Amino acid sequence: MSATADHAEERTNPAARLGFQPGQVVQELGYDDDAEQELREGIEAITGQELVDETYDDVADAVVLWFREEDGDLTDALVDATTMIDPGAPVWLLTPKTGRAGYVEPSEIGEAAQTAGLAQTSSVSAGKDWSGSRLVTPKAAGKK
Repeated sequence: MSATADHAEERTNPAARLGFQPGQVVQELGYDDDAEQELREGIEAITGQELVDETYDDVADAVVLWFREEDGDLTDALVDATTMIDPGAPVWLLTPKTGRAGYVEPSEIGEAAQTAGLAQTSSVSAGKDWSGSRLVTPKAAGKK
């Protein structure tokens, strides 16, 4: 029964597939007028909290980074995004879909993520005009 409810929520709330949980603090970076409002509202509905911006001065549970090709250096933006989260916390990189203004090549995302010390774990459609890439800092290896 809960699997059916989960699928129904995914259809009605585009943020459901991003894995946010109630009570999480989500820092939003790179917001502009073109950001997907339905996704933003969905994240707030799931977490029960408003998104916090770059002025937030505590540790966030996750970051949502809106990034367009003209926004500068993606590696720098990803490094900045990881400064206020714990290791293993996700950075959701949201970029315009193929053919949209500001589109970022997947190879550029992969290279920037690797340079920033992040690993891509999944990709999703994050709305009509945006794609999402889930990036995380690798957890410390338990090898001695």
